[in-house]
Amino acid sequence: MRRGTPSPADLAGMEAALRLARAAAVREEVPVGAVLVRDGEIVAEGHNETIHRRDPTAHAELLTIQRALAHDGTDRLANATLYVTLEPCAQCAGAIILAKVERVVFGAWDARCGMAGSVHDLLRDPRLNHRPEVIGGLLAAECGELLKRFFLARR
Repeated sequence: MRRGTPSPADLAGMEAALRLARAAAVREEVPVGAVLVRDGEIVAEGHNETIHRRDPTAHAELLTIQRALAHDGTDRLANATLYVTLEPCAQCAGAIILAKVERVVFGAWDARCGMAGSVHDLLRDPRLNHRPEVIGGLLAAECGELLKRFFLARR
């Protein structure tokens, strides 16, 4: 996990993901947003749609990866960074690996389902053929607060 001052590009990517997470909350979806960026441009974006689609797999990362692959007409996302407001789960970590996303930058840690160091570190498992660069905790307080407020309102 790289530490230090985040780049302006990483901050912009996470701010874009946060905007989508807020949009998810408005739709009463768990507020997680994701954007995929290549060469400074957003290629695809998404937020959780599990409730709207009645599909527990409709996570922000998975939808964003699917849209990026469709946009590119390929099955690989080399030279791309995925920004997501919550540490990826096992499903999303698997999709990231299979799509060969080069970098993953996430906000809040997920002590229950996180697969980038919290519960397990699937994204950097040395047995796998692809291991993206992972930067965790970028704007973690903002990302975590959005999730906390969302769940408090439902209790």
